[in-house]
Amino acid sequence: MALQLNGGVWCLYQSRANWGKSIKHQQERFVIKAVASSEDYAAAAATATAKRQPISEEKVKLGASDVEVTRVGIGAWSWGDTTYWNNFEWDDRKLKAAKAAFDTSLDCGINFFDTAEVYGSRLAFGAINSETLLGRFIKERKRKDPDADVVVATKFAALPWRLGRQSVVNALKDSLYRLGLSSVDLYQLHWPGIWGNEGYIDGLGDAVEQGLVKAVGVSNYSEKRMRDAYQQLQKRGIPLASNQVNYSLIYRLPEENGVKAACDELGVTLIAYSPIAQGALTGKYTPENPPSGPRGRIYTSEYLRELQPLVNRIKEIGQKYNKTSTQVALNWLIAQENVVPIPGAKNGEQAAEFAGALGWRLSKEEVEELRSMAKQIRPITGFPVEKL
Repeated sequence: MALQLNGGVWCLYQSRANWGKSIKHQQERFVIKAVASSEDYAAAAATATAKRQPISEEKVKLGASDVEVTRVGIGAWSWGDTTYWNNFEWDDRKLKAAKAAFDTSLDCGINFFDTAEVYGSRLAFGAINSETLLGRFIKERKRKDPDADVVVATKFAALPWRLGRQSVVNALKDSLYRLGLSSVDLYQLHWPGIWGNEGYIDGLGDAVEQGLVKAVGVSNYSEKRMRDAYQQLQKRGIPLASNQVNYSLIYRLPEENGVKAACDELGVTLIAYSPIAQGALTGKYTPENPPSGPRGRIYTSEYLRELQPLVNRIKEIGQKYNKTSTQVALNWLIAQENVVPIPGAKNGEQAAEFAGALGWRLSKEEVEELRSMAKQIRPITGFPVEKL
Protein backbone atom coordinates (compact mmCIF):
# COMPACT_ATOMS: atom_id res chain seq x y z
CA MET A 1 0.00 0.00 0.00
CA ALA A 2 0.97 3.63 0.11
CA LEU A 3 2.51 5.71 2.85
CA GLN A 4 0.16 5.62 5.83
CA LEU A 5 -1.07 8.79 7.49
CA ASN A 6 -2.10 7.71 10.98
CA GLY A 7 -2.77 9.96 13.95
CA GLY A 8 -0.82 12.78 12.32
CA VAL A 9 2.38 10.74 12.11
CA TRP A 10 3.98 10.35 8.70
CA CYS A 11 5.96 7.21 8.01
CA LEU A 12 9.48 8.48 7.48
CA TYR A 13 12.75 7.48 5.94
CA GLN A 14 15.89 5.97 7.33
CA SER A 15 19.26 6.62 5.72
CA ARG A 16 21.92 4.02 5.16
CA ALA A 17 24.18 5.86 7.59
CA ASN A 18 21.97 4.95 10.55
CA TRP A 19 20.75 1.71 9.05
CA GLY A 20 23.87 -0.35 9.72
CA LYS A 21 23.61 0.03 13.50
CA SER A 22 19.84 -0.32 13.46
CA ILE A 23 19.72 -3.51 11.40
CA LYS A 24 22.40 -5.14 13.54
CA HIS A 25 20.36 -4.37 16.63
CA GLN A 26 17.16 -5.64 15.05
CA GLN A 27 18.79 -8.81 13.81
CA GLU A 28 20.06 -9.58 17.29
CA ARG A 29 16.74 -8.71 18.87
CA PHE A 30 14.49 -10.70 16.58
CA VAL A 31 16.76 -13.69 16.03
CA ILE A 32 16.81 -13.74 12.28
CA LYS A 33 18.44 -17.16 12.44
CA ALA A 34 14.90 -18.59 12.44
CA VAL A 35 14.56 -17.44 8.87
CA ALA A 36 17.76 -19.18 7.88
CA SER A 37 16.87 -22.49 9.48
CA SER A 38 17.22 -25.23 6.89
CA GLU A 39 14.91 -27.43 8.93
CA ASP A 40 12.14 -24.81 8.87
CA TYR A 41 12.61 -24.31 5.15
CA ALA A 42 12.54 -28.04 4.44
CA ALA A 43 9.33 -28.45 6.43
CA ALA A 44 7.68 -25.52 4.69
CA ALA A 45 8.79 -26.77 1.27
CA ALA A 46 7.46 -30.26 1.97
CA THR A 47 4.09 -28.85 2.98
CA ALA A 48 3.96 -26.66 -0.11
CA THR A 49 4.89 -29.55 -2.38
CA ALA A 50 2.20 -31.76 -0.90
CA LYS A 51 -0.62 -29.24 -0.73
CA ARG A 52 0.23 -26.14 -2.77
CA GLN A 53 1.04 -26.79 -6.37
CA PRO A 54 1.84 -23.83 -8.66
CA ILE A 55 -1.19 -22.41 -10.47
CA SER A 56 -0.57 -22.04 -14.17
CA GLU A 57 -1.45 -18.72 -15.76
CA GLU A 58 0.41 -16.57 -18.25
CA LYS A 59 2.55 -13.80 -16.81
CA VAL A 60 2.09 -10.21 -17.98
CA LYS A 61 4.62 -7.49 -18.73
CA LEU A 62 4.64 -4.33 -16.65
CA GLY A 63 3.72 -1.72 -19.22
CA ALA A 64 6.09 -1.66 -22.18
CA SER A 65 9.00 -2.94 -20.08
CA ASP A 66 10.49 -6.42 -20.26
CA VAL A 67 9.62 -7.20 -16.63
CA GLU A 68 7.17 -10.10 -16.44
CA VAL A 69 5.03 -10.68 -13.35
CA THR A 70 2.23 -12.95 -12.28
CA ARG A 71 -1.26 -11.46 -12.44
CA VAL A 72 -1.30 -11.37 -8.64
CA GLY A 73 1.61 -10.07 -6.59
CA ILE A 74 2.29 -9.83 -2.87
CA GLY A 75 2.45 -6.59 -0.90
CA ALA A 76 5.04 -6.61 1.90
CA TRP A 77 3.87 -3.55 3.84
CA SER A 78 3.01 -5.58 6.94
CA TRP A 79 6.43 -7.26 7.14
CA GLY A 80 8.15 -5.62 10.10
CA ASP A 81 5.45 -2.95 10.52
CA THR A 82 4.12 -2.21 14.00
CA THR A 83 2.13 0.98 13.46
CA TYR A 84 -0.71 -0.12 11.20
CA TRP A 85 -0.43 -3.91 11.11
CA ASN A 86 0.54 -6.59 13.64
CA ASN A 87 -1.23 -4.95 16.59
CA PHE A 88 1.81 -2.83 17.42
CA GLU A 89 4.11 -5.78 18.02
CA TRP A 90 6.64 -7.83 16.09
CA ASP A 91 8.13 -11.09 17.26
CA ASP A 92 9.82 -14.26 16.06
CA ARG A 93 6.49 -15.94 15.36
CA LYS A 94 5.43 -13.17 12.97
CA LEU A 95 8.85 -13.23 11.36
CA LYS A 96 8.47 -16.93 10.59
CA ALA A 97 4.96 -16.30 9.27
CA ALA A 98 6.24 -13.61 6.88
CA LYS A 99 8.95 -16.00 5.67
CA ALA A 100 6.28 -18.64 5.08
CA ALA A 101 4.25 -16.09 3.10
CA PHE A 102 7.24 -15.48 0.83
CA ASP A 103 8.07 -19.15 0.30
CA THR A 104 4.48 -20.23 -0.19
CA SER A 105 3.93 -17.47 -2.75
CA LEU A 106 6.79 -18.84 -4.85
CA ASP A 107 5.65 -22.43 -4.31
CA CYS A 108 2.21 -21.47 -5.63
CA GLY A 109 3.57 -19.63 -8.66
CA ILE A 110 3.48 -15.97 -7.53
CA ASN A 111 6.74 -14.20 -8.39
CA PHE A 112 6.05 -10.48 -7.74
CA PHE A 113 6.81 -8.80 -4.39
CA ASP A 114 6.24 -5.12 -3.63
CA THR A 115 7.96 -3.33 -0.76
CA ALA A 116 9.15 0.21 0.08
CA GLU A 117 11.88 1.93 2.03
CA VAL A 118 9.36 3.25 4.59
CA TYR A 119 7.68 -0.08 5.33
CA GLY A 120 8.67 -1.21 8.81
CA SER A 121 11.50 1.31 9.07
CA ARG A 122 12.56 2.49 12.52
CA LEU A 123 11.63 6.11 11.86
CA ALA A 124 8.18 4.85 10.86
CA PHE A 125 8.04 3.27 14.33
CA GLY A 126 8.36 -0.17 12.79
CA ALA A 127 10.38 -3.12 14.05
CA ILE A 128 12.53 -3.94 11.04
CA ASN A 129 12.56 -2.73 7.45
CA SER A 130 10.46 -4.74 5.00
CA GLU A 131 13.19 -4.42 2.37
CA THR A 132 15.67 -6.07 4.71
CA LEU A 133 13.32 -8.97 5.41
CA LEU A 134 12.55 -9.47 1.72
CA GLY A 135 16.26 -9.44 0.92
CA ARG A 136 16.95 -12.11 3.53
CA PHE A 137 14.07 -14.24 2.33
CA ILE A 138 15.36 -14.07 -1.25
CA LYS A 139 18.89 -14.97 -0.15
CA GLU A 140 17.67 -18.02 1.76
CA ARG A 141 15.44 -19.14 -1.12
CA LYS A 142 18.23 -18.78 -3.66
CA ARG A 143 20.46 -21.03 -1.57
CA LYS A 144 17.91 -23.82 -1.92
CA ASP A 145 16.61 -22.89 -5.36
CA PRO A 146 19.12 -20.85 -7.41
CA ASP A 147 16.68 -20.57 -10.31
CA ALA A 148 13.84 -19.11 -8.22
CA ASP A 149 11.99 -16.42 -10.21
CA VAL A 150 11.61 -13.43 -7.87
CA VAL A 151 10.54 -10.02 -9.18
CA VAL A 152 11.17 -7.19 -6.72
CA ALA A 153 9.54 -3.76 -6.66
CA THR A 154 10.32 -1.05 -4.15
CA LYS A 155 9.61 2.65 -3.76
CA PHE A 156 11.17 6.07 -3.22
CA ALA A 157 9.71 8.23 -0.43
CA ALA A 158 9.19 11.74 -1.82
CA LEU A 159 10.02 13.53 1.44
CA PRO A 160 10.13 17.35 1.35
CA TRP A 161 13.85 17.60 2.08
CA ARG A 162 14.78 15.29 -0.77
CA LEU A 163 15.66 17.52 -3.67
CA GLY A 164 16.83 16.80 -7.19
CA ARG A 165 17.31 13.78 -9.36
CA GLN A 166 20.30 12.45 -7.44
CA SER A 167 18.14 11.96 -4.34
CA VAL A 168 16.24 9.24 -6.23
CA VAL A 169 19.42 7.43 -7.26
CA ASN A 170 20.86 7.68 -3.75
CA ALA A 171 17.68 6.35 -2.16
CA LEU A 172 17.59 3.45 -4.60
CA LYS A 173 21.17 2.55 -3.72
CA ASP A 174 20.18 2.52 -0.05
CA SER A 175 17.25 0.23 -0.87
CA LEU A 176 19.54 -2.09 -2.84
CA TYR A 177 21.86 -2.21 0.17
CA ARG A 178 18.99 -3.30 2.43
CA LEU A 179 17.70 -5.79 -0.14
CA GLY A 180 21.14 -7.22 -0.78
CA LEU A 181 20.65 -6.84 -4.54
CA SER A 182 22.59 -5.14 -7.32
CA SER A 183 19.39 -4.02 -9.06
CA VAL A 184 15.62 -4.26 -8.71
CA ASP A 185 12.98 -4.98 -11.32
CA LEU A 186 10.71 -2.00 -10.61
CA TYR A 187 11.41 1.29 -8.80
CA GLN A 188 8.46 3.56 -8.08
CA LEU A 189 7.89 7.06 -6.73
CA HIS A 190 5.74 6.25 -3.67
CA TRP A 191 3.66 9.42 -3.87
CA PRO A 192 3.89 12.80 -5.64
CA GLY A 193 6.30 15.26 -4.11
CA ILE A 194 5.16 18.62 -2.78
CA TRP A 195 7.68 20.02 -5.24
CA GLY A 196 10.49 18.72 -7.43
CA ASN A 197 8.53 16.06 -9.29
CA GLU A 198 10.32 16.68 -12.59
CA GLY A 199 13.62 16.06 -10.83
CA TYR A 200 12.28 12.84 -9.36
CA ILE A 201 11.23 11.60 -12.80
CA ASP A 202 14.68 12.48 -14.15
CA GLY A 203 16.10 10.46 -11.26
CA LEU A 204 14.07 7.42 -12.32
CA GLY A 205 15.50 7.73 -15.82
CA ASP A 206 19.03 8.06 -14.44
CA ALA A 207 18.51 4.89 -12.37
CA VAL A 208 17.52 2.97 -15.50
CA GLU A 209 20.51 4.24 -17.45
CA GLN A 210 22.86 3.34 -14.59
CA GLY A 211 21.56 -0.23 -14.58
CA LEU A 212 20.12 -0.01 -11.06
CA VAL A 213 16.59 -0.89 -12.16
CA LYS A 214 14.90 -2.57 -15.11
CA ALA A 215 11.62 -0.63 -15.09
CA VAL A 216 10.21 2.46 -13.38
CA GLY A 217 6.78 3.49 -12.19
CA VAL A 218 4.83 5.86 -9.99
CA SER A 219 2.33 5.41 -7.18
CA ASN A 220 -0.70 7.43 -6.08
CA TYR A 221 -0.39 9.58 -9.21
CA SER A 222 -3.38 11.37 -10.70
CA GLU A 223 -4.12 11.11 -14.41
CA LYS A 224 -2.39 14.42 -15.16
CA ARG A 225 0.70 13.68 -13.09
CA MET A 226 0.94 10.23 -14.66
CA ARG A 227 0.70 11.63 -18.19
CA ASP A 228 3.39 14.20 -17.39
CA ALA A 229 5.69 11.48 -16.03
CA TYR A 230 4.99 9.29 -19.07
CA GLN A 231 5.91 12.07 -21.50
CA GLN A 232 9.03 13.10 -19.59
CA LEU A 233 10.38 9.55 -19.58
CA GLN A 234 9.32 8.98 -23.18
CA LYS A 235 11.71 11.72 -24.30
CA ARG A 236 14.54 9.52 -23.03
CA GLY A 237 13.13 6.38 -24.61
CA ILE A 238 12.13 4.95 -21.22
CA PRO A 239 8.59 3.60 -20.73
CA LEU A 240 6.55 4.38 -17.63
CA ALA A 241 5.77 0.82 -16.58
CA SER A 242 3.19 1.25 -13.85
CA ASN A 243 1.05 3.38 -11.56
CA GLN A 244 0.29 1.79 -8.19
CA VAL A 245 -2.99 3.05 -6.73
CA ASN A 246 -5.69 2.10 -4.26
CA TYR A 247 -8.20 0.02 -6.23
CA SER A 248 -10.77 -2.53 -5.15
CA LEU A 249 -14.39 -3.44 -5.69
CA ILE A 250 -15.42 -0.87 -3.06
CA TYR A 251 -12.77 1.73 -3.95
CA ARG A 252 -13.05 2.42 -7.65
CA LEU A 253 -11.66 5.94 -7.76
CA PRO A 254 -9.21 4.98 -10.56
CA GLU A 255 -12.24 4.26 -12.75
CA GLU A 256 -13.81 7.60 -11.87
CA ASN A 257 -10.83 9.97 -12.00
CA GLY A 258 -9.44 8.86 -15.37
CA VAL A 259 -6.40 6.96 -14.04
CA LYS A 260 -7.56 3.52 -15.19
CA ALA A 261 -8.55 4.77 -18.65
CA ALA A 262 -5.23 6.62 -19.03
CA CYS A 263 -3.29 3.51 -17.96
CA ASP A 264 -5.09 1.49 -20.62
CA GLU A 265 -4.50 4.17 -23.26
CA LEU A 266 -0.79 4.61 -22.52
CA GLY A 267 0.00 0.96 -21.88
CA VAL A 268 0.85 1.57 -18.23
CA THR A 269 0.05 -1.31 -15.86
CA LEU A 270 -2.21 -0.42 -12.95
CA ILE A 271 -0.91 -2.09 -9.79
CA ALA A 272 -3.75 -2.27 -7.26
CA TYR A 273 -2.93 -1.96 -3.58
CA SER A 274 -5.56 -2.71 -0.91
CA PRO A 275 -7.33 -4.96 -3.46
CA ILE A 276 -9.42 -6.73 -0.81
CA ALA A 277 -10.01 -3.47 1.07
CA GLN A 278 -7.69 -4.53 3.90
CA GLY A 279 -9.83 -7.58 4.59
CA ALA A 280 -13.26 -5.93 4.41
CA LEU A 281 -14.21 -7.89 1.26
CA THR A 282 -13.16 -11.28 2.63
CA GLY A 283 -16.07 -11.83 5.01
CA LYS A 284 -13.63 -11.97 7.92
CA TYR A 285 -15.11 -8.86 9.51
CA THR A 286 -18.74 -8.30 10.47
CA PRO A 287 -20.66 -5.48 12.16
CA GLU A 288 -20.25 -7.45 15.39
CA ASN A 289 -16.55 -8.12 14.74
CA PRO A 290 -14.91 -5.09 13.07
CA PRO A 291 -11.13 -4.91 12.61
CA SER A 292 -9.03 -3.65 15.49
CA GLY A 293 -6.52 -0.83 15.47
CA PRO A 294 -6.39 1.94 12.83
CA ARG A 295 -8.42 -0.11 10.32
CA GLY A 296 -11.34 -0.08 12.74
CA ARG A 297 -11.64 3.67 12.22
CA ILE A 298 -12.22 3.11 8.50
CA TYR A 299 -14.22 -0.10 8.49
CA THR A 300 -16.64 0.67 11.30
CA SER A 301 -19.55 -1.54 12.36
CA GLU A 302 -21.89 0.84 10.57
CA TYR A 303 -19.93 0.60 7.32
CA LEU A 304 -19.63 -3.18 7.55
CA ARG A 305 -23.39 -3.42 7.99
CA GLU A 306 -23.82 -1.45 4.75
CA LEU A 307 -21.28 -3.73 3.07
CA GLN A 308 -22.89 -6.99 4.16
CA PRO A 309 -25.16 -7.63 1.11
CA LEU A 310 -22.17 -7.30 -1.23
CA VAL A 311 -20.02 -9.55 0.97
CA ASN A 312 -22.80 -12.15 1.00
CA ARG A 313 -23.08 -12.05 -2.80
CA ILE A 314 -19.32 -12.41 -3.21
CA LYS A 315 -19.48 -15.49 -1.01
CA GLU A 316 -22.33 -16.98 -3.08
CA ILE A 317 -20.41 -16.48 -6.33
CA GLY A 318 -17.33 -18.02 -4.74
CA GLN A 319 -19.27 -21.14 -3.82
CA LYS A 320 -20.19 -21.56 -7.49
CA TYR A 321 -16.49 -21.74 -8.43
CA ASN A 322 -15.34 -23.42 -5.21
CA LYS A 323 -13.42 -20.23 -4.40
CA THR A 324 -13.17 -18.04 -1.32
CA SER A 325 -14.50 -14.49 -1.08
CA THR A 326 -10.92 -13.24 -1.14
CA GLN A 327 -10.26 -15.03 -4.42
CA VAL A 328 -13.44 -13.62 -5.96
CA ALA A 329 -12.52 -10.06 -4.96
CA LEU A 330 -9.04 -10.44 -6.47
CA ASN A 331 -10.39 -12.09 -9.61
CA TRP A 332 -12.78 -9.17 -10.08
CA LEU A 333 -9.73 -6.90 -10.41
CA ILE A 334 -7.89 -9.31 -12.71
CA ALA A 335 -10.99 -9.30 -14.92
CA GLN A 336 -10.61 -5.53 -15.45
CA GLU A 337 -7.50 -6.27 -17.57
CA ASN A 338 -4.22 -4.37 -17.27
CA VAL A 339 -4.52 -4.66 -13.47
CA VAL A 340 -2.18 -6.53 -11.12
CA PRO A 341 -3.52 -6.69 -7.54
CA ILE A 342 -0.98 -6.97 -4.72
CA PRO A 343 -2.72 -8.09 -1.51
CA GLY A 344 -0.62 -8.17 1.63
CA ALA A 345 0.26 -11.65 2.89
CA LYS A 346 1.17 -12.11 6.55
CA ASN A 347 1.48 -15.90 6.43
CA GLY A 348 1.62 -18.91 4.13
CA GLU A 349 -2.09 -19.61 4.32
CA GLN A 350 -2.96 -16.15 3.02
CA ALA A 351 -0.37 -16.42 0.23
CA ALA A 352 -1.80 -19.76 -0.91
CA GLU A 353 -5.30 -18.31 -0.88
CA PHE A 354 -4.23 -15.33 -2.99
CA ALA A 355 -2.72 -17.67 -5.58
CA GLY A 356 -6.15 -19.27 -5.88
CA ALA A 357 -7.36 -16.12 -7.61
CA LEU A 358 -5.36 -17.24 -10.66
CA GLY A 359 -6.31 -19.74 -13.34
CA TRP A 360 -10.01 -18.90 -13.71
CA ARG A 361 -12.29 -15.93 -14.44
CA LEU A 362 -15.58 -14.51 -13.30
CA SER A 363 -18.16 -14.13 -16.06
CA LYS A 364 -18.79 -10.67 -17.51
CA GLU A 365 -22.25 -10.76 -15.96
CA GLU A 366 -20.82 -11.46 -12.51
CA VAL A 367 -18.23 -8.71 -12.88
CA GLU A 368 -20.93 -6.17 -13.72
CA GLU A 369 -23.31 -7.43 -11.05
CA LEU A 370 -20.69 -6.93 -8.36
CA ARG A 371 -19.80 -3.48 -9.68
CA SER A 372 -23.48 -2.50 -9.69
CA MET A 373 -23.92 -3.66 -6.09
CA ALA A 374 -20.73 -1.89 -5.01
CA LYS A 375 -21.98 1.40 -6.47
CA GLN A 376 -24.73 1.41 -3.86
CA ILE A 377 -22.17 1.56 -1.05
CA ARG A 378 -20.68 4.87 0.04
CA PRO A 379 -16.98 5.06 -0.86
CA ILE A 380 -14.31 4.82 1.82
CA THR A 381 -11.71 7.53 2.34
CA GLY A 382 -8.58 7.11 0.26
CA PHE A 383 -5.01 8.32 0.59
CA PRO A 384 -4.88 12.18 0.48
CA VAL A 385 -2.04 12.49 -2.05
CA GLU A 386 -4.16 10.81 -4.73
CA LYS A 387 -5.79 14.21 -5.23
CA LEU A 388 -2.60 16.27 -5.47
